Amino acid sequence: MGKTVRNDLQGLEISQKELQKLTNLPVKDELVIIINPLKEIGKTIVQKIKGSEGATVLFISFSIAVLTYLILDVLIKLFANWISIPAWMLLIILCFLGGVITQCSLYYWWQKRLKNLKGSMTHSLQILLNDVDRYNAVIKAIDINDQIEDAGNPEVNIKERSKVIAALKLTRDDLVRALKTERILRENKNFILGNTELFVNNLATLAAMQVTEQATEHGKLLNEALQIALDVQQEMKSLQSQTRD
Repeated sequence: MGKTVRNDLQGLEISQKELQKLTNLPVKDELVIIINPLKEIGKTIVQKIKGSEGATVLFISFSIAVLTYLILDVLIKLFANWISIPAWMLLIILCFLGGVITQCSLYYWWQKRLKNLKGSMTHSLQILLNDVDRYNAVIKAIDINDQIEDAGNPEVNIKERSKVIAALKLTRDDLVRALKTERILRENKNFILGNTELFVNNLATLAAMQVTEQATEHGKLLNEALQIALDVQQEMKSLQSQTRD
């Protein structure tokens, strides 16, 4: 979302980290490309060099490079004097090989996590994950609308904004509750739920808030939140039926 997201939107989005915690699965896991974090480190170093700490950062970076080279050179002379190539060239080769090995390890680990996710994916979880995407898309749309308004377009402001935010909060509660329930049933197939509060949803309250505002912009947002909640309620019923089988 935008860097200057409004206060009432903060904490509403269901992040990847929270989603993985709720499902205990590597949901939306992406392969780490080793070049990307190296680029970020490089950018950070360049920014600091341009700043007031430039001389210090440059000195430390140069010192680390020289020290690494000297250590490698000493090790070659002590334990591998048969190596004929210069130490600086060997250092480059070792860094390259280290990067390749690290990337292969990351790829193997990523594939293993994807296999685990695929094996654990249930029909209900897939539907709930789609609903989370829809829910986050609504929040993203509101955030973009806020940015357009802040850019000098007051006519696009969302009327009855508090109702929209309240509806999203209710929908978020239902999504979190459904994801928790799905995880319990997935990890404990023979477990019969005794916590009935997991099946209590706020659909009635959400529907009452919608009233006759279908045609307005905030009414459309309320309707989207309601549709997501309806999907969640349907999955909750499905999950309930599983406990009775």
